[in-house]
Amino acid sequence: MTDWQDMIVGDRMTVDGEFSARVEDSRFTRQEWGLIMTATTFEIKNPDDGATAELVANTDELRGMMPEIEKIAEMDPMGGAPQDDADAGGGIFETVLDAIGMGSESGGPGGVDEGKLEAAEALVAEYAVELQAHLESEGRWEKIRGEAADE
Repeated sequence: MTDWQDMIVGDRMTVDGEFSARVEDSRFTRQEWGLIMTATTFEIKNPDDGATAELVANTDELRGMMPEIEKIAEMDPMGGAPQDDADAGGGIFETVLDAIGMGSESGGPGGVDEGKLEAAEALVAEYAVELQAHLESEGRWEKIRGEAADE
């Protein structure tokens, strides 16, 4: 984590609490949201320019996290493991095809549900807007932006 990111840890905790209702209204569970945020980093675009500086979410790692998010989505409400593919009738061949992104369970390239990925990216982008708005309302945005510009 960079210095400016260390400076906003408390702000992120505050925004997390405020944003939790938005997450609950989304298609993601809290556990899925946690993994989404684990795969997300934040950057400040144009930190040198006060007029155009913007906090943005970098979701480059999110595609790789989607299979884990899917595992959580497949769990039963009591936290049980997803149904075994062998029990579902697909067998080992279907499991191998799924693993390489060619099976019937694949939602797109690499087995990623593109709609769910886009929804996750959109929700993280909303979070970034909320986080920047919070920093601005607390009078901390200029200092954070300045730290990012110095890096």
